[in-house]
Amino acid sequence: MRDNSFLESVGRYFDAAAPHTGLPEGLLSQIKICNSVYQIYFPVKINGEVQVIEAYRAQHSHHRSPTKGGIRYSNHVNQEEVVALATLMSYKCAIVDVPFGGAKGGVRINPWEYTEEDLEKITRRYTTELIRRKFIGPAIDVPAPDYGTGPREMAWIYDTYRSFHPDDINAAGCVTGKPVSQNGVRGRTEATGRGVFYGIREACNQPDLMDRLGLNLGIKGKTMVVQGLGNVGSHTATISQDEGGVVIIGVSEVEGAIYNPDGFDIHDVIRHRAEHGSILTYPGAKAFGKEERRAVMEFECDILVPAALENQIDEHNAGNVKAKIVAEAANGPVTASGAAILAELGVVVLPDIYLNAGGVTVSYFEWLKNLSHMRFGRLQKRFDEQNYQRIVEQIETTTGRAISDRDRQMIIHGADEIDLVRSGLEETMITGFQGIYELYKEKEGIKDLRTAAFALAISKISNDYISLGIWP
Repeated sequence: MRDNSFLESVGRYFDAAAPHTGLPEGLLSQIKICNSVYQIYFPVKINGEVQVIEAYRAQHSHHRSPTKGGIRYSNHVNQEEVVALATLMSYKCAIVDVPFGGAKGGVRINPWEYTEEDLEKITRRYTTELIRRKFIGPAIDVPAPDYGTGPREMAWIYDTYRSFHPDDINAAGCVTGKPVSQNGVRGRTEATGRGVFYGIREACNQPDLMDRLGLNLGIKGKTMVVQGLGNVGSHTATISQDEGGVVIIGVSEVEGAIYNPDGFDIHDVIRHRAEHGSILTYPGAKAFGKEERRAVMEFECDILVPAALENQIDEHNAGNVKAKIVAEAANGPVTASGAAILAELGVVVLPDIYLNAGGVTVSYFEWLKNLSHMRFGRLQKRFDEQNYQRIVEQIETTTGRAISDRDRQMIIHGADEIDLVRSGLEETMITGFQGIYELYKEKEGIKDLRTAAFALAISKISNDYISLGIWP
């Protein structure tokens, strides 16, 4: 196995945390190993010629059912990567108390080289192969979007599954991340990025942690650099700016990176790239070309958010990181060797198995919605609004003062689905961080938040193995 491969890094993180759990070697080995991997080769006719597509689905752990994890489309997909991602999903779900085992899928293509019609053919055929081997279903394995996929692909998966199972009233629960019009849930698209924001904000609200880093308490006013303006990076940046008061001073994309120590409006940067095809021409910022785009990791800032792919900070560039906090919005952006160097520098790493759990958390909400056949808020929204209206009227009668229309609307507003989803996600991310941080502070020998997160996840999974009778 090559040094610092993604899967090797995940294994090294597990091995570092395992001694702190007090569990027997046999149980640790069972938790660590990937239970099932399905490698697929299937033909698809593209432009009149048949192409053989390579694809995977890995189910790391069945301590909870169904298993859960995204499907990525990338020409870098391989079995090792998919297994590593499925492994992280098991730990991620355990940390935020989402009752799924970990899974992941991948199709080895560059999606930007195919037409929409071609992608639909590939997606439907991939789904068919999963159905044939019972690797998908609302009680078996529930995919979701990942790099290179989105609501469109999830809708194709849902439709394909439904055509094979026309009598399954819970068919919509076979996949999450669907369009809202196709039984999706409001707030799913932004979920991972919003979860990253909540996680960073909670870390910045810890007085002892901020004292150690020499930073002011709270997230407001802190400087942030974001690597990658895809779904996760763009939502992390916009929400951190709009709701947290963070100053975005650097971003990178495939074409390069830009930096301005005085900050810029991230919405304006995103609009500029959409209109001009590049961030490099954004006015007032120092530009770094494609060959220099990894320089974004070395920008001076309080918070660095790697939100692209794995293995972006390693032994070669970790020593040049100037951020006080590295927030792993992507899966595995810091290798084990890179993490060791960051620890020596005193950099706090908010680990991926916690920080980007917002996506699977809201996917869980969508799955519950599909199984209940009920939109969140439908039962109580109108009742709450009427009840709040009576309270406002009573206050006005008692005080003899009228409340402004703006304040009235704000007070009597009943929770919509998006409000409940965001509230549930916020609660999940706050509780998840508290569990990790308490273990980090209390457990002697645990030196960083990642080790604490892995130890917490391993312990929770072991409890399931034992209580459910899976472990003899």
